[in-house]
Amino acid sequence: MTDEDQLARKVEPEDETEETDDFSLPPRLFDEVLDAVEGEDAEALDALLDPLHPADIADLLEQIDPRDRKALLTLWKGGLDGDILSELDDNLREQIIADLAPADLVAAVRELETDDVVDIVEDLEPVQQRAILAGLSPADRVAVEKALAYPEYSAGRMMQTEVVRMPEDWTVGQAIDFMRASPGQLPDQFYHVILVDPRMRPKGYVQLGRLLSSKREVRLADILEDSFRTFGVEDEQGAVAYAFNQYHLISAPVVDADERLVGVITIDDAMEALDEEHEEDILRLAGVGGESELSDSVRETTRQRFPWLAVNLVTAILASGVISLFEDVIAGLVALAVLMPIVASMGGNAGTQSLTVAVRAIATRDLTGSNVWRVIRREVAVGLVNGLIFALVMGAIGWAWFGAPMLGVVIAAAMVINLVVAGLAGTAIPVILEKLKVDPALASGAFVTTVTDVVGFFAFLGLAALILL
Repeated sequence: MTDEDQLARKVEPEDETEETDDFSLPPRLFDEVLDAVEGEDAEALDALLDPLHPADIADLLEQIDPRDRKALLTLWKGGLDGDILSELDDNLREQIIADLAPADLVAAVRELETDDVVDIVEDLEPVQQRAILAGLSPADRVAVEKALAYPEYSAGRMMQTEVVRMPEDWTVGQAIDFMRASPGQLPDQFYHVILVDPRMRPKGYVQLGRLLSSKREVRLADILEDSFRTFGVEDEQGAVAYAFNQYHLISAPVVDADERLVGVITIDDAMEALDEEHEEDILRLAGVGGESELSDSVRETTRQRFPWLAVNLVTAILASGVISLFEDVIAGLVALAVLMPIVASMGGNAGTQSLTVAVRAIATRDLTGSNVWRVIRREVAVGLVNGLIFALVMGAIGWAWFGAPMLGVVIAAAMVINLVVAGLAGTAIPVILEKLKVDPALASGAFVTTVTDVVGFFAFLGLAALILL
């Protein structure tokens, strides 16, 4: 058996049942890669990694520990390219780039589209930025420098400058002949041919499929797509991503202040931006920052989470202050100390449910001024119905547990009050914060938790003081 056969046999699956059907990497691959790294077998490592998609290699690098990752990259010389770098989490990419020689870094990104180069370069140190820019072609360097001058998270940062544009009076035949005569000048991937006037202002675009299925004499202006839209270079990337998703766009031109064509945004970049927006909202709702990654260090993760734990401590102290107002009531009836966490917990969970729905609706622009009061009324009604149901349950439990019918009445009433307030606060607070230009996903959780805790404790203990003592 030849060495090539042995290598091929080594990377073939030994057990078909180990193959995954959810596009995740098979667990055995990690063991084989780490074995190759430990044995310093560069040939085996190449055989394992070369067939993988760049996104899969990025996943693998993100999931192994830093020491194994560094050893792998040292052994796998020349394997790390720009496509893999563009797939990595931002924080991990910065760590890996810091260990790369300038020449290797330039070689890795030289073949990327300009939007991918910008995505990699924008977070680097000035020295690294200059090294990469110096290694690009003059045209690409100018395009990247121009993109970096636009605001962060803008359409100008998202776009690629490689655009297929043609005069608006051309025919299908002229378009096809032009593309065939320009094999090295076209982008690797594009979906539309953009028609421009003599002043380079986009007037529409033609989908490639429709262009290729039309006769040569047909004018491009006669087969334009109805979905044509343009974006300004300073448009916020979240708004661009929303438009792509809302109107089912595949690509869209980007124009400067004079309405001249300067680039194009494609669906992959728009969906990546949309995914980032959603991911940030989820992380902020949990109070762990908008850019937390599994590859982050202990120090970085601690730095991200500490501020929101501190905020939570302040709100917890405020809730404890409410409890301290009723020390005598609790001392007079110990059962209150047993039951009051239930009221606060139910309110907190109900508030989180309403909050999550509201923040998601705000992010997708489904919750607007035209329907906000209807949504608030619905959430309050849901809180009331759930409150009545759980009031009956907890009223019966309180009565059976402690043999005090009026204690059951108190916790039942407090449950209704807190769940109604939770529905109101969970919807109204994100809306108010959004109106105040504060990110609802970032700040709503602390406010909603405080409201439900304070109201829950105050309602339960206050009613107990009035009715039981």
